[in-house]
This record gives sequence, C-alpha cells and structure tokens, in this order.
Amino acid sequence: MDENLFSLVGDVSRMARRAFDARAREIGVTRPQWQVLVMLHRHEGVNQGGLAELLDVEPITVCRMVDRLQEADLVERRPDPADRRSWRLFLTGKAEDLLSQLRPLGEAMEAQALSGISEQERAALVAALDRIRSNLAPRASGKVVVHG
Repeated sequence: MDENLFSLVGDVSRMARRAFDARAREIGVTRPQWQVLVMLHRHEGVNQGGLAELLDVEPITVCRMVDRLQEADLVERRPDPADRRSWRLFLTGKAEDLLSQLRPLGEAMEAQALSGISEQERAALVAALDRIRSNLAPRASGKVVVHG
C-alpha cells in the first residue's frame, strides 16, 4: 500500500469532523457538545468522571462542557443517591429534540461519504474497522467508572 492506513483513517476522520461541524453550527451546536449529548443519550445517569472516561478527555474538560450544556438547558445534574459528592447527568427534553435534529445531519453525511460504495463493501469496511478497534482496545475489564 502506498498510503499508510492510519494516515488515511486520520484524514477521513478529520474531514468528517469538519463537515459535521459546519452542518451542526447551523443548528447551534458544536461537535464536542454533540458528542457529549450522544454519549449521555447512550449512558444516561453517568457521572462526570465516567463521562470523561467515555469521551477520553480530562474531567475538567467535561465539567466545563456540562456547565455550558446545563446553562443551555440541555443537560441536568441530579444528586447521586449513592455518593453525595457526585452528580448524575441526564438529558433534558430540549436535548432530545436537538439530537433528533442532528441525527439526519449525521445520516446525510454518512450517505455522502459512502456514495458509490456497495452494501457488501460497506459491510466489509465496518467489519474490518471493528476488528481494528478491537485489536487496539485496551485489554482491561472494559468497565466504565461511574463513581468518582
């Protein structure tokens, strides 16, 4: 191969992020905010430490993002019944509405990116990327920290 696999994957990822950023800005959300909202949709009730781990960012970064999302009435902090020092994070109805607007943007971008690629090629690509992700994933327990 003339092209390094990871260089190619990095280029595609960067281009996808830029394209999505431009589309999401029209709705009034940034890609990092969208990522937080999607992760909370998948793991509603997680605390900030667990969310930081899921997003692979520093806890202070998540704290700032959640502060902004809470100010925008997109995220709600609720006391953790098991740990009074911790807060659980939940999406608001406004966030669910926003996600329903963002989904079609992501789907349209995916359709554009996969234009001219057959279903069989798509399945092979997804399978190969899934295998690569699995090969590179840490071999730890896979548990997400939700307290702390």
